[in-house]
Amino acid sequence: MWANYLRKLVARIKAILVTPQTEWKVIEQEHDTLFDLLISYVAILAAIPEVAHFIGQSFVGGYTPVVPNLLRAVVVYLITFAMVYIIAGVIDLLAPRFGAQKNFANAVKLSAYSHTPLWLAGIFLLVPGLNFLLILGLYGFYLLWIGLPMLMKVPHEKALPYAAAVTACALIPAVVLALI
Repeated sequence: MWANYLRKLVARIKAILVTPQTEWKVIEQEHDTLFDLLISYVAILAAIPEVAHFIGQSFVGGYTPVVPNLLRAVVVYLITFAMVYIIAGVIDLLAPRFGAQKNFANAVKLSAYSHTPLWLAGIFLLVPGLNFLLILGLYGFYLLWIGLPMLMKVPHEKALPYAAAVTACALIPAVVLALI
């Protein structure tokens, strides 16, 4: 059972990263509940940067005290779910301004799957000096950009400004949370 689930998860990750145009079409046709998406995808991938950061800061090179670092990891992990939901809300809220169709379920899919590169790049937090490699997570912007026309039915010429507006809106709470 777990092997089959893991195989499907790895296949989805590979497909969204390597053939996103094709995979967005597949994702659009899926009718999983938002809860299923959050548990079967977000919960697993969002743990990668937090576990890596905890290990990297507590045991590899940061030497941060274990208990406060563990508490930080749990809080940030939980906030990740809120961020996926908030960004989905922004995607859905901005849809009419860019000639797109409001569809919260598809907005959640866009938000969740567009975070994939950032969560995977989180593995570099294992080594404190490699955290600059989180820049690889910017590929998520591209995923959002090409996914918007398929899932939110935005005209192609408005997809780039739509993706930029969503990203700008997403950076505000992310920066605030980082400062806290």
